[in-house]
Amino acid sequence: MLRTGTRGKSAVEIGQALLSEFKNLAVISNLSVNDLKKIKGIGPDKAVTLISAFEVAKRVQMQSKWYSEKKIKSPEDIADMLIPLLKNETKEKFLIACLNKANKLIKLEEISVGSVDSSIVHPREVFKAAIENLSSSIILVHNHPSGNLTPSNADIKVTKQLVEVGTLMEIPVFDHIIIAGNKFFSFVEEKIL
Repeated sequence: MLRTGTRGKSAVEIGQALLSEFKNLAVISNLSVNDLKKIKGIGPDKAVTLISAFEVAKRVQMQSKWYSEKKIKSPEDIADMLIPLLKNETKEKFLIACLNKANKLIKLEEISVGSVDSSIVHPREVFKAAIENLSSSIILVHNHPSGNLTPSNADIKVTKQLVEVGTLMEIPVFDHIIIAGNKFFSFVEEKIL
């Protein structure tokens, strides 16, 4: 924001304009380049700079929580780490948590980003990421921006398909977690898996 090109407004004033119009950083961090360019004082270069800065911040936050190689003992462990990352997302994201033989997290892979209603995934994408990360098992995670915790019929169908493929590939799917706001739904806890 301190780069040249904004005449008559300081970085602090642009920051105030952003917060005034959008109320919080979570909303601002999910805006598109076009949305940001609508704000007086932000052109295409600053919009791209802002988006890049927010993406770096998200990744740093994610790495600090995920790359600690914490042992995953329950659905709460996954939810506690991912709720802060996904609760304000406006798009549905589908991720997999790649685990080693000791059930420690190796990596979190984003598989798909969809519309507000759906994020489409295919077994090929999920297990390609699992194999590339040398996963012994995986946990499926996606968010519902609508706030509805109930899995859709498509969620259940895709999960069952991924469990079957995981069994064949000897990379078990331990759970599927849906995050909606500050709450989560576990397929294992609800006996869907």
